[in-house]
Amino acid sequence: MLFCLVHSLMLCAALAFADTKTLAVQICLDRAGYSCNTIDGQWGRKSQSALDRYCRDRGLPVPSSPEAACDALFANEKNLFKRVAVTSADIASLVVMPATPAGKAELDHMGYSSIKEMFAERGHVSRRALERLNPAQDWSKVRPGDMILLPDFPSVEEELSAWPRSRPGALKRPVAALVKVSLSRFEIEVYDRSGRLLGLYPCSIARDKAKLPPKGELRLTTPVANPNYTYTPDHVPPGAKASRHILPAGPRNPVGVAWLGLDLAGYGIHGTPTPETIGSAESHGCFRLSNWNAARLYALCPAGTRVIVEP
Repeated sequence: MLFCLVHSLMLCAALAFADTKTLAVQICLDRAGYSCNTIDGQWGRKSQSALDRYCRDRGLPVPSSPEAACDALFANEKNLFKRVAVTSADIASLVVMPATPAGKAELDHMGYSSIKEMFAERGHVSRRALERLNPAQDWSKVRPGDMILLPDFPSVEEELSAWPRSRPGALKRPVAALVKVSLSRFEIEVYDRSGRLLGLYPCSIARDKAKLPPKGELRLTTPVANPNYTYTPDHVPPGAKASRHILPAGPRNPVGVAWLGLDLAGYGIHGTPTPETIGSAESHGCFRLSNWNAARLYALCPAGTRVIVEP
């Protein structure tokens, strides 16, 4: 009897969180291409920026609260969530991440270290939000067949497979003509040839202002899905030789699941293994996105796409 009562309370808690209008607005904005980055049910700067731009593009007044936005803009949105079964392949793909670059270079794949990490990224949510959606789940003992509730989005693999567009079953994505990077707003905007906004993504920029790329126009030269990464230490003792290591591809690779190289040596737009850090000045110089937004950008942008870096 006690177990049934506890389970019922947990189910009610999950449903209560899933039914919150703030969470719904974040999911709907993300689906429309206006990302607040990590969906967490908490309203903040990135969520407000996404809502402001969504309304501006449609000539609509900005609602006074996420609750008002849900009622005015997204009241008819359905099927925001899905239940996904954990598979044996999911569990088998988990990786115990070595502490050193040399150890990481020995891996076959830089995969997730936990099912919680994996499913949080699949749902574009924070790990805390995933816990709140699944309060009865014991994350220390996840088994094949466990059903996980999360927001319904295409997988990163599906996004990456949008190129080439001729591939059977590929997601249908428009073609970008221009990418704008705002250094002051920590945002990337993507436009098609007609000037229509295709995506708005929070990004991180260089912590060291001296490492910021110059303002002005660049070109996207080398879009790469599932890249490896050449690790070179930041500091080498005088007279010592830099010890470089090739880290394999995977979502926990330092550049995530996609690299979009620019025609400025060493610079690019890429994913990250730590999506909840996006939206600040904390990268080494490149423009960093959550993996799901990096995959979306990859799916939109062919080589040659113009990139403008703005103040």
